[in-house]
Formats: sequence, C-alpha cells, structure tokens
Amino acid sequence: MKINSAVFVKGIVRWDDFDLPVLPQVAFIGRSNVGKSSLINHLLNRKKLVKTSGTPGKTQMLNFFLINDSFYLVDLPGYGFAAPKGVRQAWREMIYGYLVNSPDLNLILQLVDIRHEPSKEDKAFTQSLMDAELPFKIVANKSDKLGKNQIAKQSSLIKKILKQTEMPIAHSSMSSQGKAELMTLLEKAIV
Repeated sequence: MKINSAVFVKGIVRWDDFDLPVLPQVAFIGRSNVGKSSLINHLLNRKKLVKTSGTPGKTQMLNFFLINDSFYLVDLPGYGFAAPKGVRQAWREMIYGYLVNSPDLNLILQLVDIRHEPSKEDKAFTQSLMDAELPFKIVANKSDKLGKNQIAKQSSLIKKILKQTEMPIAHSSMSSQGKAELMTLLEKAIV
C-alpha cells in the first residue's frame, strides 16, 4: 500500500462524540512511551504528523488521522501512565468504550516494548481484547535495540506471556524492521 495522504482530522475525548464520515479504522494502543506515535509516523512516511514526546501521557484523546481519504488510523492514549486515579478511569472508559463500540474498527495494534517482559498492564489489556473478541495483533516495538537472537528470544517470551498463538511483529522505526508486515496488515484490515 502506498500512502498518498495523511492528515490529522480530529481528537475526541468521548467515543460517542465520533461524528466523522464512516470509514474503516485501525487503532494503536500500548503503554505510555512505547513508541506509538513514532510507529505511526514511520508507517505513514511522515516525521511529525503524530506528535511524539518523551513525557508519558502526552496523548490524551482518541486522535483520528485520515489516510488516503479511505481509512482512519487512531492513536489512543497510553495505558499504565501514573495519572491521578480519576484521569486513569476516564481514559479507561474512553478507550474501552471506543474499542468495544466502534463498528468500523477493523484492527487494533497493541504495542509492547520488545526489550522487557510484558507488564501487568500489557497482560490485562491483551486479556481484555481477547475477552471482547476484538481483532488485534501484538507489535513488539523498538527491535533495533536488540540483536537478532535477542529479538527471537524476546518475541517468544512475549507470545507466551500474552498467551498468543502467533509471534508478535518485531518492529523498529529506526531500521524499518516489520514495516512491510504491518503495511500488509493495514491493507487487509481496511478492505
């Protein structure tokens, strides 16, 4: 798939505030600072379309990006951020409300950091996706930080801990590892 256009359309704080034209959607989720924004920019061949930050909790809305005038990429707030309890609860309701109720959501890409074992938040989120029978794939991000043997070992560990039947997609925005596989997934998800 070739990306011809990518524009930020809207950020919403309530899933039921969605009032955009109906198009297929692919959502990105993961712990704060796992590299969601960098991955989206990488896939779209843009440097600054999605704002990146070293500060956890930067994304605080459901951010919709219109791609090729034919589908949306949705950047979701990171989970696991040490925000006040009320803020965490509001984000949880916003995220789960969107994921469970959006009829046009065709794929969820859950990012984990390949360098570490999945956190309890990663495990809980994966389990909630499985329980809701939502279409998702695990992306083991930041693979450029490890050697080839470490990538294989960590990918197997992530697969086992998150109780998956398939290996995660090892991805790096720096080396482009996994980009072609992710683009193929996107293409299949938006038909």
